[in-house]
Amino acid sequence: TTHYLFIVVVAVNSTLLTINAGDYIFYTDWAWTSFVVFSISQSTMLVVGAIYYMLFTGVPGTATYYATIMTIYTWVAKGAWFALGYPYDFVAVPVWIPSAMLLDLSYWATRRNKHAAILIGGTLVGLSLPMFNMINLLTIRDPLEMAFKYPRPTLPPYMTPIEPQVGKFYNSPVALGAGAGAVLSVPIAALGAKLNTWTYR
Repeated sequence: TTHYLFIVVVAVNSTLLTINAGDYIFYTDWAWTSFVVFSISQSTMLVVGAIYYMLFTGVPGTATYYATIMTIYTWVAKGAWFALGYPYDFVAVPVWIPSAMLLDLSYWATRRNKHAAILIGGTLVGLSLPMFNMINLLTIRDPLEMAFKYPRPTLPPYMTPIEPQVGKFYNSPVALGAGAGAVLSVPIAALGAKLNTWTYR
């Protein structure tokens, strides 16, 4: 009984960690605009949770089962937001299952070698998850329009998008100067360091 109870606790808690990793998971606007962070957090959390869960049971296929649990949880959350009056695309359900299948396949193909599962399976997840989720997000209608029309209630006031301010910011010379300064600061600093070296030779 303790053995199975532990499996349930691990599955539920690691699932909750994964679906909330970086808070990028549910909401289309952040999943789209912060896609790199989304990909890193989700592939890492999927591999850590699935490997731990899979090695605990020792059964190939457990990672896919784990990803299926997370998918069901997220679809339930999507349905809850939709029932509250938010649009269908307000919540994006990530594509975990194909990447988890690759993880299971690497564990099975290497005859349950845990090191190979971590190295090969983890690499396959890291390469495949961003690709599957980019295709998934391409099917969603304009995420920025959704962010402006339906700001998330969990956001603090200073992070709530205001459409006119965004337009003014991107068109302002102050914003362009700040961006150009940030981009040029690295080569300028490198050039300064080189000149400083030449001066004291």
